[in-house]
Amino acid sequence: MNQATPHESNGKIFAPDFLNHPLFLNAAQGLDEAAQLMNIDSNIINRLKVPRKCISVAVPVRMDDRSVKVYMGYRVQYNATLGPYKGGVRYHQNVDLGEVAGLAALMTFKNSVLGLPYGGAKGGITIDPRVLSRTEKQNLTRRYTSEIAPFIGPTKDIPAPDVGTDAQTMAWMMDTYSQEQGGFTQPGVVTGKPVEIGGTLGRVGATGLGVIFTTERAFETQGRKISGSSIAIQGFGNVGSHAALCAFERGAKVIAVSDVDGGIFNGDGLNIPQLKLHFETQKTLKGFPGAKEITNEELLFLPVDALLPCALDGVIDEKNAHNIKAKIIVEGANGPVTINATKILHRMGVFVAPDIIANGGGVIVSYFEWVQDIMSFFWEEDDINDKLKSIIIKAFDTTYKTAHEKKVDMRSAAMGVAIKRLEKAMLLRGLYPR
Repeated sequence: MNQATPHESNGKIFAPDFLNHPLFLNAAQGLDEAAQLMNIDSNIINRLKVPRKCISVAVPVRMDDRSVKVYMGYRVQYNATLGPYKGGVRYHQNVDLGEVAGLAALMTFKNSVLGLPYGGAKGGITIDPRVLSRTEKQNLTRRYTSEIAPFIGPTKDIPAPDVGTDAQTMAWMMDTYSQEQGGFTQPGVVTGKPVEIGGTLGRVGATGLGVIFTTERAFETQGRKISGSSIAIQGFGNVGSHAALCAFERGAKVIAVSDVDGGIFNGDGLNIPQLKLHFETQKTLKGFPGAKEITNEELLFLPVDALLPCALDGVIDEKNAHNIKAKIIVEGANGPVTINATKILHRMGVFVAPDIIANGGGVIVSYFEWVQDIMSFFWEEDDINDKLKSIIIKAFDTTYKTAHEKKVDMRSAAMGVAIKRLEKAMLLRGLYPR
């Protein structure tokens, strides 16, 4: 195992090359701007610019044909000032240490602005999970868990599902960790588990529901309601499909949705329950009755009341931001609007609800799961949804107030709120050793 450690000479921080990843640099840019906005102690910013611990592990796996393949796995523990590290594990062919570090930084800021008692972390393995059989994926997960086991635990670092992983992945992780701890069940080591082994009600749709709670609040700031509004949603995976259904149930017209293969459009609104059934049976959005096919790019530029990008990062940048016609953008994905694009949109009068609030529903309900596991007392789904709404709206309102006081966009304000909370906690705790 290798732990990359930045070092300092003559007051200048030298970080390893993997911190030049675009996602990490985007997070660092937001950190610098928040520091200026909120007048943050320079020593605190120096500490927040680099991850506390970066772990890389080899993950050898016995394949179904009896051959052994070795994959690279990572876990970046960014900052634990506010509590145990918390963040997902993704399986994707493009995963590398730089991406994981950038995502871990974003988790640190997200947990802070949401007021959760967590630090930030992220993990991943460089693999396309679609090429693995169930047995191979289980072998991969168990070996990866065993390799990072010394660094995780219910009071250390709590992984969760992310791209390419799911509740079953978390069940394997929990079982592996529990077996290596002497066979005692440790449900609190991961979140996003099946309900039957310590998971929580409401977790599957939590991120999408949080996106819609944020969308509703964004409309309210403009004296409007979500009912009767027109909405376009890029992405029809777990987040996008649940957001679409929640918006539909609240009376919004979801006129366009898309997935990796393209999108569909109906100006009168799509019947989302029927579309979900079509997608589950046909494995595609195409061919849905009464809908016209459009591209993902065309969806972004539709003249809608609200645009919800719930798929990839960086889809709206300084090159295409001027083409946006939506009045509100709510980020369901991580970083779908770049910082520079956010500034352009702010000048255009477009309200952007940033990802570290808007897609926080998943980690909020993960927090609830962790608390329930520790207490061995489980809540009803309505209670979970009510608590989710309370936390996400409080974070939105605090950020909205800061945005108005500082006369900045919501992304800058959210980062400012997050960094200010971290600064206060870090100053109170001090630096060890002195």
